[in-house]
This record gives sequence, structure tokens and C-alpha cells, in this order.
Amino acid sequence: MKNFKFIILGGGPSGLSFANALINNGISPSDFLLLEKNSNVGGLCRSEMIDGSPLDIGGGHFLDVRRQNVLDFLFRFMPAEEWLLHERISKIRIRGVEIDHPLEANLWQFPTETQIDYLESIAQAGCVSGDQEPRSFAKWITWKFGERISKDYMLPYNRKIWSMDPDFLGTYWLYKLPNVSFRETLLSCLEAKPTGSLPAHGKFLYPKEFGYGEVWRRMGKFLGDSLITNYSIKSIDINNHVINDEFHYENLITSIPWIYWKKYCILPTEIVDAINLLKNASIDIDYIPETLDNDSHWIYEPNESITYHRILLRANFISGSRGYWTETNAKRSSILGKSDIRFHNEFAYPINTIEKPEAVRKILAWAKNHSVVGLGRWGTWEHMNSDVAVDQALRLAHDLCHGALP
Repeated sequence: MKNFKFIILGGGPSGLSFANALINNGISPSDFLLLEKNSNVGGLCRSEMIDGSPLDIGGGHFLDVRRQNVLDFLFRFMPAEEWLLHERISKIRIRGVEIDHPLEANLWQFPTETQIDYLESIAQAGCVSGDQEPRSFAKWITWKFGERISKDYMLPYNRKIWSMDPDFLGTYWLYKLPNVSFRETLLSCLEAKPTGSLPAHGKFLYPKEFGYGEVWRRMGKFLGDSLITNYSIKSIDINNHVINDEFHYENLITSIPWIYWKKYCILPTEIVDAINLLKNASIDIDYIPETLDNDSHWIYEPNESITYHRILLRANFISGSRGYWTETNAKRSSILGKSDIRFHNEFAYPINTIEKPEAVRKILAWAKNHSVVGLGRWGTWEHMNSDVAVDQALRLAHDLCHGALP
């Protein structure tokens, strides 16, 4: 039986970054192993050549520029000169027009009558008038943005992307949403210019000649024999630290969905119950060869009569390409029409249900007692952009290599 100091489950951005960061922290490649079930690494950030150009099969993924440590790390595998910096252009289709995202910063782009409707709604929002913060998701959204923005945008968009009653969602993650100031919004309308800070990916990098999956492919290649692809896990002996009666580990780093663990080993009833509380959204990516006359990088679509929730116009960030792709919750996907090219992502987004925080806390506490650490989007059941996943992996590798348990 082969013995390893670290075994990593899952070759997405988190697992790949952690594995390469181990080398940075002085761990020999012979002391760790990364296991990936697919033939190609990259997870949700993989790319395929479709219609002569790359298509990101997991949806829209871009490299945010705000974490210099992440950029320095990734540029080792794909140098800075191979990336192109973009100023984000994202739109929302609402009330028959397209305006810049985020909505609350760009109300001035609506006709005057619509601006007045939304301003009046914000002025009456509970967070502006000092009402107590509600615990219900739907009521919280209305408390935060007012009746009109909630009805026209926030609630229908959340119903589409999660395909569940919004009141099954918790409110603990909504701190990520911007503050809505009536004064700033009014000033924006009067001066006809946006207010507030840029959202995530306000500036982003995308490869000049490849899809986003290229950087992760190179990271996998760098690992050499420390990476095994097309590997199926049959069993994990949690007490003896053995995978498939083949590999022994001292530390197991898991970036795969916890739901799979029910197949791999016998778990305590309370951990099975906690895993069963975890919910995720499956997303279908459909390629449409038509090139739209639009300068956006992506467009949000809250209209519930339309199946998809986002369009990504690849011709605006992939040189020489044409067409676009859509993102649709798989529960809403229709039969393929204009396109016969679809990529299904069973695990696309963790859903922030009311029960999730306590369930994840129980799972990670149990895992820690068995030398298992959850990492990344699925190991922590937390929606995170790829730069956040890389940053988390770098920090975890440093801590574990220097004797600091997470």
C-alpha cells in the first residue's frame, strides 16, 4: 500500500491550487496525491473547444484582479502576458430595457417615470426607514431593496437560479449584497452616473487565446505523477485512513461534494442527516451559435417566462469567437432548440438554505476528528469565485504545512 502525507480529492481550482501550494511549502510531490474522477482537471472551470473557440462548460468564470497573491500564484502557470484585462460590462434585462449591473447604482438609465417608481420604493424600504431586520428571505429582500426592485428583479431572479421557494433560503449570506442608500441612489439619478463600489469582477482577466480552463489544465500538468485522473473512489476507510484499499493518507483534503461521501464509507447517523440537509443547484450550459449585437460580457435575465437566468457573450471576451451560451437551472431547462450543444453540471451552486450553516459545522467538526479537511466550494459548501477558492487553498496549505490545523 502506498503512503502519502496528503491525499486530495477533486481536481478543480481548489484541489489543484492546494496540491501546487504544497510544493511551494516544501512538500515533495512524492508525498501527496491528487485524485480526479474526470479525464480532465478544472472542475466547473473546464473549457472545451466548441464551434472553433473555447466554451467554459461550467458557466461564466473569470479571474478577479483584487487578490494579488492569487494572481502571483496563477501567473506562475500562465504568465500575465497571456491574459487580457477587461472592464466589466454586465447588464440586466428588466422592464423591456437593458441597464448596467448593479441595478441600484444605475437606475438613472431607466426612463424618468421608472426611476421615480424605484426611488419611491427604495425610500420606503425597511432598511431605510429603520424597520427591524426580518428573518424570512423574501421579506429581507423587500426590507433591503423595497417592494419594486424586489418584485421586478431580486425575487424572480432568485427563484430562477435556485428553483425553490426563496423562504427556504437563509439570510445569513446576504451581507454580500450592497447597501442601498436612498441619498446615493437619488444623486445617481440626478447626475446620471453610477454610484457605489464596483461589484466582484469589476475588472477581470480572461486568457487571450484559450478558455478559462487552460490555467487549471497547466496546473494539473505541472503535478505530473502526483495527479491521477479517471480515478473512481469506491471506499474510504475513515478509521484506518485508506482509500480503495490502495492508498494510505495522513491528511485527507476533500473538495468534492459531501453527498458522495455517503457512498464511500459508513457515516454516523447525525452526519448522514447533516449531509442530507445540503442542497445544490444543477446548471445546464447551452451554446447558441448566433452572435448578438451587444457589447456586454454577460446579461442577467430575471424574467421568469424565460428559462435561462444569464447569457454570456463569448465574442466579447474571447477573440475570434462567435455565439453565446446560456446558464439555466436544470429544473427549468427546456428541450434543446437553437442549440444541440449542452453541458450539464450536476453540482454547480451550493444553496444557502436555512439549515446549511449548522449542517456544515457538524460535518466539518466530524471530519476534523478524522484528519479530513473540507476545501473549496464543495468541501465547505460555500459559493465562491475561483480567486477565493485559490486563496483559501493557499492559506490551508501554508497552515497545514506549518502545523496549524484549520
